[in-house]
Amino acid sequence: MQRSIRIIGLMLMLPGLAWASVQIQQDTLKTPGAEVPVDIAIPAGKGPFPPVLFIHAKRGIDENERKHITELAEQGFLVVMPDWQSGRMIERWPSEHNPETELDVEAALDYLIKHRKACKMPVGIVGQSRGPYYAIRLAAKRPQDIAAIVSYYGHMQNPNAPEPDQLFRTAPEIMQITTPMLFLIGEADFELRRINGGRAFYALWERGVPVEYQVYPLARRAFDFRADQSPEEKIATRHARQRAKDWLTRWMKLSPSGTCR
Repeated sequence: MQRSIRIIGLMLMLPGLAWASVQIQQDTLKTPGAEVPVDIAIPAGKGPFPPVLFIHAKRGIDENERKHITELAEQGFLVVMPDWQSGRMIERWPSEHNPETELDVEAALDYLIKHRKACKMPVGIVGQSRGPYYAIRLAAKRPQDIAAIVSYYGHMQNPNAPEPDQLFRTAPEIMQITTPMLFLIGEADFELRRINGGRAFYALWERGVPVEYQVYPLARRAFDFRADQSPEEKIATRHARQRAKDWLTRWMKLSPSGTCR
């Protein structure tokens, strides 16, 4: 399925190495009713590499998301990021959730699992904002394929659910999944997002699902890529990237050096 792939070489400094190149490739997946662009961030080296699915927010994809997947590849992960908006001509910032886009994200999961440089193992998911809603849906549907979830200020309710559900309930998938989940959120994020995330944390913990909830003091909405990042938010970003790496390493059962066992 890797036809007409465009390759971009990115030079990155890695600890213990003089220079290493992360490749960003681009491909297109055909799904029912859509042609979905995907970015693939491939670490330097021979591989195989631990696979991570990156699910972007409803703001769409720009240089911030590509920087994030490059950072994950720098950490040693093979990352696939599907553009679940442009394949279906969805404008940026959609209020409603289009269930058909879940097919596109799931197709990217299949693509990642079959990638020639991916370790044969359950994948990790990193999602931003609406991305973690896709993640919990996938984890409920295909628990055997998902090893861990990292949620950056994620939706824990169906965006199409009625107002009482938005205010007082989490998505039903929270009561179904057993996937270890890490929540990362700023203390100054939207109140409803913090409330629903907190409810999801307690619901998962009570059922014995491995879960942690990291709140960043003085951090606002989308603290990790804001153009007007405060000094505290810049530190929070570095801390979040390290926490995400550690969570994926732990629950994907990687070696201490971050490679597949």
